[in-house]
Amino acid sequence: MSTAAPRTLFAINPALDRAALARRFAATGRVQVRDVLTPESAREVLTVLAKGTAWGMATGAGEAEPKSFRAEETGTPQGQQALGAAFKAAEEHTSRGEYGFRFAHYPILTAVQEGWRGSEAHQILLEHINAPAFMELARSVTGIEALFKADGQATLFAPGHYLGRHIDSHVAEGWEVAYVLNFARDDWHPDWGGYLLFLDEDGDVVEGFRPRFNALNLFKVPQAHLVSYVPPFAPVGRLAVTGWLRTK
Repeated sequence: MSTAAPRTLFAINPALDRAALARRFAATGRVQVRDVLTPESAREVLTVLAKGTAWGMATGAGEAEPKSFRAEETGTPQGQQALGAAFKAAEEHTSRGEYGFRFAHYPILTAVQEGWRGSEAHQILLEHINAPAFMELARSVTGIEALFKADGQATLFAPGHYLGRHIDSHVAEGWEVAYVLNFARDDWHPDWGGYLLFLDEDGDVVEGFRPRFNALNLFKVPQAHLVSYVPPFAPVGRLAVTGWLRTK
């Protein structure tokens, strides 16, 4: 009889120094928790993201409602036309110094709520993010005891993708802490972009987190930040699960 431990999609690394992480978050309102999951769990999540995700696209242009395109939409002539128009609108706003973004995504919460085919593994992943183990980690690091649920989407920043400067000001909706659960390539190079950058009031970068494998970024909102442009020569591999930890 095998005595091997059962595999799990999502197990927190028991060796994390939560006190040190909490001190770091208290000092700056942000922290990167490296090796947040056990190695086996991190590989399991990477498999779901890299091999089991039907990637659509998310775009935003100024104050307009963001657009989300499902994977099957992007494969039709009509979808390609609409996506091209959305890309152009994002670029026009960004070129004027306004908010814009484009990146591949899979809206996990929407997929679960609407019963999308093939969303079962993503549903389990979102359940783990909302389970006591992860929420307790978030509360212990941030010091915000009222955190009790999270939404989430899978994201993929490929060449040409970016997320413009913004602050995530939805405090009235219960957004308290943004999270980015990274599963980027181990060898992600600075020249490939995709950095999570934090800005001061003058627009200077005060801190940046490199995309890493099995690393959790937590930061208090509102806080000015962006994801830097991924250049044409970068590889595909800046994978993550992102969302907000909420108090209501």
